[in-house]
Amino acid sequence: MAKTVDICFVLGVIVVVLLAAVGGAMSMTICSMDSTQLAQCLPSIQGPSPPPPTKECCAVIKMADLHCLCNYKHVLPNFGVNPGLAMALPKKCGLDLPPKCDGVLEVNYFS
Repeated sequence: MAKTVDICFVLGVIVVVLLAAVGGAMSMTICSMDSTQLAQCLPSIQGPSPPPPTKECCAVIKMADLHCLCNYKHVLPNFGVNPGLAMALPKKCGLDLPPKCDGVLEVNYFS
């Protein structure tokens, strides 16, 4: 069951990344965030010396279901995203991560 959920999640993320890369007008909601808006945070979670998150990025993160986002951190490296930087975004935006942000997968990813 978990393997099927992993495969579905990875396929979903690939679709999101491809849509963002080609500037597609379609979007999906992931963890209570619009997938097209997530692109505003990419500079802050990639590369060796990323800039701090922008106000626009923080506005997106503040809409997020952080418990849901914690479930994704183990697959972030597959998409060139540094999980440590990604998990630091909420704090940089004035939010706290959920106390048990351990990356355990749950079935309800898209909410």
